[in-house]
Amino acid sequence: MIKLFRNIAGRVFAVYGLLLFVATMLIVLIPIWIFSFLPDPAKTRNFLILGRIWMKVYMTLIFCPVYRKGKQYFEKGKVYVVVCNHNSFVDVLVATPGIPGTNKTLAKHDLVKVPIFGMMYKIGGIIVNRNDDLSRKQSFEHMRNALKMGMHMALFPEGTRNRTPFPLKRFYDGAFALAIETQTPIIPSLIFHTRKILVPDKFFFALPHRIDYHFLPPVETKGLTKEDLPALKEKIFMMMWDHYLTNGGVEPTPA
Repeated sequence: MIKLFRNIAGRVFAVYGLLLFVATMLIVLIPIWIFSFLPDPAKTRNFLILGRIWMKVYMTLIFCPVYRKGKQYFEKGKVYVVVCNHNSFVDVLVATPGIPGTNKTLAKHDLVKVPIFGMMYKIGGIIVNRNDDLSRKQSFEHMRNALKMGMHMALFPEGTRNRTPFPLKRFYDGAFALAIETQTPIIPSLIFHTRKILVPDKFFFALPHRIDYHFLPPVETKGLTKEDLPALKEKIFMMMWDHYLTNGGVEPTPA
C-alpha cells in the first residue's frame, strides 16, 4: 500500500514539476531571447542573473531548496575550472546558477535542436559534437576564450550521468587538460541528493528533496604540464569521492 501511494505521489509530483517549469519558463523566455543578441560576456552574465532568480523561485515552489557551502573559495577577480559530479538532469538546474560569478558550460550539439532549450544552451553553453574532431578542437578554443573573458568553465568530468552504485564514474581528461593548458585553478564541487528527486530507472517519477551543493578548496595548476594530468585527475577524483562519502552521499538503491 505504501509503495503504491509512493508511486502515485511520484507521478503526480512529476506532472506538477513539469507544468510549473513550463509556466515559469514562459515568463522569462522573452528577456532571455533579448539577451541572446548581446555579445559575451554580457550575454551570459545577464542570462545567469535572470536564471538565478528563475531557479530560486522554481526550486522553492517544487520543494527542492538548494543550499550552497564553500562559496568563499571563489576569489573575486579570478576564474576557475569548476568540476562537478553528475547524477541527474536536476544537476544542470543547480550547477549553472549555483556557481558564483559568470560561467559557461559544455553542451552537446544535439541539445541545440531542442526548441527553446536550444537557445538557452547557445547562450549559457559552448556547443560541441563529441564525434567530430574539429568540433572538439573548436570547443576547447572557445573554453579558453571564455576563461580569458573572465568566465568560469563549469564541466562534468564524468561525461554523462552516473547510473552506477558508486559515488563517481571515472573522469575524462578534458577539464584537467583545459586547466593545465590555461594554468587555471580547479574548484571541485559536489551536488547531493538529486538522484532522490529524479529516481534512476523510474519513468516520469519525481519526489521533492533538499539539495546541497558543496564547493571544495581550489587546486592550483600553475607549473603543471601535460605529464601531470593523470596525477591531477586522480587527486581531484579522490577529493570528491572522499567528500561525497563523508557528507552523507551514499544513496540507497531504489526499490
